[in-house]
Amino acid sequence: MADSVWWGGRLRAGVALRVGADGVVKPVPVEMAPVAGTRRFPGTLLPGLVDAHVHSALVDLATVRAGGIAGVWDLGGVPSSLEDLAARTRQPGSKLPRLRYAGPFLIAPGGYPSDRVWAPAGSWREITSAADAAAAVTEARSGGASLIKVTAHAGGPRLPQPTLEAVVGAAHAAGLEVVVHAEGPGTAASACAAGVDILAHTPWTERLDDTLLRACAAGMRWISTLDIHGWGDPDPAREIAVDNLRRFIGYGGSVRYGTDLGNGPLPPGINIREIHSLQSAGLDPSQILSAMTESDSPEISWIPSGMDLDPSRFADVLATARVVDDAIRPSCR
Repeated sequence: MADSVWWGGRLRAGVALRVGADGVVKPVPVEMAPVAGTRRFPGTLLPGLVDAHVHSALVDLATVRAGGIAGVWDLGGVPSSLEDLAARTRQPGSKLPRLRYAGPFLIAPGGYPSDRVWAPAGSWREITSAADAAAAVTEARSGGASLIKVTAHAGGPRLPQPTLEAVVGAAHAAGLEVVVHAEGPGTAASACAAGVDILAHTPWTERLDDTLLRACAAGMRWISTLDIHGWGDPDPAREIAVDNLRRFIGYGGSVRYGTDLGNGPLPPGINIREIHSLQSAGLDPSQILSAMTESDSPEISWIPSGMDLDPSRFADVLATARVVDDAIRPSCR
């Protein structure tokens, strides 16, 4: 139990957190919380914080968890390595964040990121035809992927629209959502027309027109990744991305907090600059918390001094959050 709990979009007092038989954490009135074995925490408890865009091969996940992130989405890597890593995160006492992953980048032959030195061999899978799309989705799913990642990069070979649509259709038939790296003119429109569920980045290479933004807002979510543009320094691409995100949200679009961790000098944990950028795009603290959490999280995060929803203090206070485990032994009140 704690002084307060942030859950379901609001800060609550007189509520405790209980782990159900299904492993999902749920808020319950304090009087319903079991007394025996109850741990008391000063401050605020909330669902485990999640970074929805990480590349595990390029970062130290133990450091990411120590920095307050309870779960990550790996959006492109070597399938066998990700399967092994996911198994390690599920071991009792693991000090790694919970891992959800997309498996390999699905790309056009010779497409991005097969031409990048940072992409490990085996982290991409070329799609040669619409018929090949279903096979690629089946392979990824059999390797434990719960997302499908596709690249659409205007600077190189791209999947033809019918092939992209075939990937989306096969993934949806398998119960999987599709994430697209859309970079360059026309790529966001292509992803939207194909029925893609999530953009891996807020579009930053062009200012999207309002008609397209309305269509995107009606059918997809965007992962923020605003801080990759300038890493804290002024950057025109960041300004374009923030403008696109502000208008996307204005049309009812949904955003997930994600940093593209592994892409440049990003902090390995809760990223204050990313949070400030989300505020610049018009999100208030409760909306940012919703973008950083999942209702079915099996993890709990803890803010020792208590949640502060004042916009001027929110990011700094949230950055003190830590993942609750047996090593967390706060002073009781």
